[in-house]
Amino acid sequence: MTMTNAEADKILSANFAPWVLDLGLSVEAVEGHRAVLRMPWSDRLAREGGALSGQALMAAADTATVIAVSAARGSYGPMTTVQQSTSFQRAVIGSDVLIEAVVTKLGRRMAFADIVMTDEGSGEIAARASTVYALLG
Repeated sequence: MTMTNAEADKILSANFAPWVLDLGLSVEAVEGHRAVLRMPWSDRLAREGGALSGQALMAAADTATVIAVSAARGSYGPMTTVQQSTSFQRAVIGSDVLIEAVVTKLGRRMAFADIVMTDEGSGEIAARASTVYALLG
């Protein structure tokens, strides 16, 4: 079963804490084992010096993983982060970020994903992450 962008957006609105929703994430694309989310630029998410905070990027990567895993499974189910590793490559200032999460392995109880976060303005990679999720239901 293929998940639509609208179904993926509903997963966002129904399953995440209010502070995650404050990131303003929206689903740009969802297909197979892949999801692309957009995080719009917000001064509220910037740290001293005007760059987007790493915490916002990490939360966006974590959230995109949930959408990608849900797409790969055909629907949302309970899951939790077991591990996340993030490497920051460049600052994002004044630009939206595109977060692409790709499930690299989907098992019965575990899922693995790679995430690339791109500064939409420059097209440059801002950060990369890898995640491991436990599938609870």
